[in-house]
This record gives sequence, C-alpha cells and structure tokens, in this order.
Amino acid sequence: MRGLFPPRFTLRGLGLLALLATAAILVFASCADGADTRWPGWGFTHTQFSADHGETEAMTSAQQAVSRQVMLQNQHIMGWGVENPEPAPGMYDFSDLDSRMGFIRESGGIPIITLCCAPDWMKGGTAGETDWNELTTAPLPEHYADFADLSAVIARRYPDVRHFMVWNEFKGFFDEATKQWKAREYTDLYNQVYDAIKAVNPDNRVGGPYIGMATTSPDIATTASTLSGPWGSVDQRALETLDYWLANKRGADFVVVDGLATRAGGAGDEFAALGKLSAVSRWVRERTALPLWWAEWHVEPAESGWTDRRQIALRTAAMITMATSGVNTALYWNPSPASEGCAPCLWTDTRDEDGGRPLPLLSTLQEFARWFPPGTPLEEVPAPPEVRVLSQPRRVVAVNTVNSEVTVQLDGRAVRLGPYETRWITRERE
Repeated sequence: MRGLFPPRFTLRGLGLLALLATAAILVFASCADGADTRWPGWGFTHTQFSADHGETEAMTSAQQAVSRQVMLQNQHIMGWGVENPEPAPGMYDFSDLDSRMGFIRESGGIPIITLCCAPDWMKGGTAGETDWNELTTAPLPEHYADFADLSAVIARRYPDVRHFMVWNEFKGFFDEATKQWKAREYTDLYNQVYDAIKAVNPDNRVGGPYIGMATTSPDIATTASTLSGPWGSVDQRALETLDYWLANKRGADFVVVDGLATRAGGAGDEFAALGKLSAVSRWVRERTALPLWWAEWHVEPAESGWTDRRQIALRTAAMITMATSGVNTALYWNPSPASEGCAPCLWTDTRDEDGGRPLPLLSTLQEFARWFPPGTPLEEVPAPPEVRVLSQPRRVVAVNTVNSEVTVQLDGRAVRLGPYETRWITRERE
C-alpha cells in the first residue's frame, strides 16, 4: 500500500526508546480542573498517508503542531501506511512501523497499537508475497498462534506501548453462509493474543473486540434490535457478538467499539443522528465496568458538500456527545491529508513543500484532550436546543447546530454564535 507516492524523507526516531517513553509521561499534564491527568482520552489514528513521510519542513511543521498537546496516537501493524511486518515466517520488516512509532514519540504522543492485519502466509497465501487485496482477510485458525507470536514480537520491540487493540472491525470474521459474525473464532484469536501480550509485560493493556455497531432499519426483523432510536436500530448481530466476547474473553483492560452515526438510519438531521453514540455507549456500560473506547466514529456521509464550518461543528458535537456518555477513549480516524479544502483532516499534506500546516480540527482535538479528559467535572449550562454545550469550571465549548445565528447566555453574558459556529470560551466568573 505504501509506495504509491515514494517519500523523499522519513522520520525514524529509533534511539533512546526508554528515555523518550519516560519523557512523554513526565511532560504530560492536563489543565482540566479535577481531571485524571494520566490519560488524555482523545486522539487519532494514523492512516495511509500520515506526517512521517514527505518534505522535511512539512513533516517538521506537522510534528510541531501535533506536539502542542499530548494526545493518543494509534497505528495498525499492517496496512494503513505500514508494509507487511513479517512477509515470511521469522523474517521481519518493521521499517514503516518504526517510522510511524518514531513520529508518535517525537510529537509527544501516547502510543497505541492496533494488532491488525495479518501477513499473507497466515491467511493461506504464499510466504514472501503480499497481496494487498487480501489485507482484510483473517488469519486461519492454525495460524492464530503465529499471529499471537508476531504480536508479542511487536510488544517487545516497542516497550513504551502499553495499549493494544486486537484486530479491526472483525475484518475477515464474517460467515457469508450464515450471515453471522464469527464471534467464537475471533475470541479464540483474541485470547491467544491477550496471553502473548501479557506474557511480554503484565502491565500491558489489551482490549477488543473492536466490533462495528452497524445501523439497520428497525423494520428488518432479522437484524433489528431493541437498541434503537430516531437514528435507527443497531444490528442485533453486533450486540450478540459483543456479548459473546464479554462472556468468553480470557481477560481485557478495556472494551472497544466503533460505528457510523449518520442520517442513513432515519434521523431527522445529522446532529440528531449523534444520539446513536450515546445510546451505544450506555448499552455497553450496562454490561461491563471496563473502560469504553470508540476506536472509530464516523458522522458525515461521503461527499456531503457541507461547508467547513458545518463539518467541524458536527464532529465537535459528536465529541461532546461522547464526553457526556461515559466514553473513556475516542480515536479520530484521520483522513489522508489533502493540500487544501479538507475540513476533516488534521493537517495539510506533508508531501507538499508548504504542507504540514495544522487545520482547525487538530486544534479541536487538542482542546478536548487539554480541557475534557476522562474524569473532568462537568457543569450544566442552559442553552437553546440548537446549541450543544460542554462545560467545566474553566472552559466551555459551544456548537451551533443550525444554519442561522443563535444566542446563548454564559456566566451572565450573551454569546452570539454564527451559523454552524464552534466557539471555545474561557469562563469568566466573579
């Protein structure tokens, strides 16, 4: 997958791993009153083209922008910008993964690794070859132990990584004959990986099942569930899969879900569709006390044609929803950066000479990590129904969800928000 655009320069950052890991921990401090400063809760996933390749000045610019606030940074072990880590049994190539992990360290991030996907020889392919069309194929059961061994090798190679997600969206674990998720097979793989990662370091934290909470129509009896609302119904098969994993996992340090929350399920508008995020979060938390992670959350349909303001407002409102729903961790799926006109991107393309410039959504993520990490004491602020508000004693974020001006009262003063405006406000109290 890499190689479509050969890079001119690469950030490796391979030296002094333990020192860098210690430094990242020491420098982290949240400004949120009363919040747990050990875990920022907010971050992003590196995808196909990230900021570890491109023009030197552009990469430096992106790295400096990201380093302004400690956030979580997630990377997959194969695909999404990383070559096959074990093309043949016992033959390793960690050059791309080293590059991504180097960027994460150099930008002060807290690293997370997603243990997906699997080398071809574990899936019935030919050793030494990589067919990217088979990226999302699951390993064969007879190679689950091999994938667990690879996971352990990676855990030893990056001793500063403490959090590991097992697989991604049940890729390859769907039975086309029965139209059901292969919950037993996935859980078998998960348990072997869990044991392997914990054997490297018992302090390592492992989570799953990273199942997509797909929306279906409440009218489809074979897939609809009681977990429903104006936004649609969550597919019953996903709920049953998560329940199976919870009952049969060897152990876990957190539970992982992902999903879309768009108008496709029947919501009246895109902001009403965000109710799915809170509904799913409540449903999961009723079943387990494990910290809840949203590994991905997608809220905008493709080619919406919306203005930048509207796109940013929707994503900010989604983060407000998660912050008030007991979510411990939310990772933003960073699109491949574009040179211009990419409101969902965090920075401009580092392959351009003037690239690597931070975009507004990066600042939004950083503000949430700084002011609203998990455990932040929240305060209610009266607001009209068109405005979404998240407030703590020192900082407020307000989002206008309509295409017209709206006024909200904050600490005795009127704050006028333009159409789809997002405003961060410092509290002023007598």
